[in-house]
Amino acid sequence: MTAPSPRPGIMDIRPYVGGESAIEGVTRVIKLSSNEGALGPSPKAMDALQAMAGDMHRYPDGGASRLRKALAARWGVDGERIVCGAGSDELLGILCRAYAGPGDEVLYSAHGFLMYAIAAKACGATPVTAPETELTANVDALLAAVTPRTKIVFLANPNNPTGTYLPADEVKRLRAGLRDDILLVIDAAYAEFVSKNDYTPGIELVDAGTNTVMCRTFSKIYALGGLRLGWAYCPANIADVLNRVRNPFNVGSPALIAGVAALEDSAYMELCKSHNDYWLSWMLAEIAKLGLTATPSVCNFVLIQFPTGAGKDATAADAYLRARGLIVRAMGGYGLGDWLRITIGTGEENQLVAAALAEFLAQWK
Repeated sequence: MTAPSPRPGIMDIRPYVGGESAIEGVTRVIKLSSNEGALGPSPKAMDALQAMAGDMHRYPDGGASRLRKALAARWGVDGERIVCGAGSDELLGILCRAYAGPGDEVLYSAHGFLMYAIAAKACGATPVTAPETELTANVDALLAAVTPRTKIVFLANPNNPTGTYLPADEVKRLRAGLRDDILLVIDAAYAEFVSKNDYTPGIELVDAGTNTVMCRTFSKIYALGGLRLGWAYCPANIADVLNRVRNPFNVGSPALIAGVAALEDSAYMELCKSHNDYWLSWMLAEIAKLGLTATPSVCNFVLIQFPTGAGKDATAADAYLRARGLIVRAMGGYGLGDWLRITIGTGEENQLVAAALAEFLAQWK
């Protein structure tokens, strides 16, 4: 007998593998592999989560009305054009399902987020990458890679795993250079960490037309990754499509309630931002002292390049850190085998990983 066969392209998907959380035989593990919030979630979000425990038998608000209202107030946008999802990953997948399919192409930069290829293949579309310049998305390269089959362009801004970003004028130039029937999706998962004057998460481009979407998440600065909560700000026509395609109760009540509380705790978010500002700068300075190269990250992680050669490379550095209970992220899956990505953690965690890197490099001096 013949077993059921998946659609063409499904078996070409390499499943996404998240950052590890445990090391066999190691009691104290410091996880710096998933860009999780260093200080954890807002105390107000935790209190709100505990307070709703007795209502878990109730279905969630399928329209995420309270959260959309809070997001609209926080960012000055039209709440009717916000669609919430189980993490921004779900929304990226829904956008592909709704706007791309067999014979279509989904375009993104060479070292863009791995979920773009997965979302494209899952709906039968073909993922296409464009070269980057110094590990930064290149608008001209993206535009040159557009074909008549291009349906969606994903732009992670800032980008994971490189930490680099495009200024607002460049993103505007990208939108202007694309056909009107191409959907531009700006993935601004790390927007809250950025302090650059020339950066915007893309709200103005969403408001300017009918073909741009901005996606955001509560997994990073709000540290709610375990609850899976994200949102998209869309033109009305695209919000309508997403609401037709998504599951009716795609976000659980715990996520919705914690999300509202986290948004209301603006003082805690500012504390998390200040913490990251200080320790990101500190970590980049320490890396430079060690003679290593890092990208000019504006996120809550650093991407570090290691020399080639057995015992000195990124693989050896990763093993050295793991032996000391420090889990960082190898970048081979992104085509960056010489690099490691390290999340900004607590002050103690940052000092421990910097000291371990110094010890690793000292072996070869």
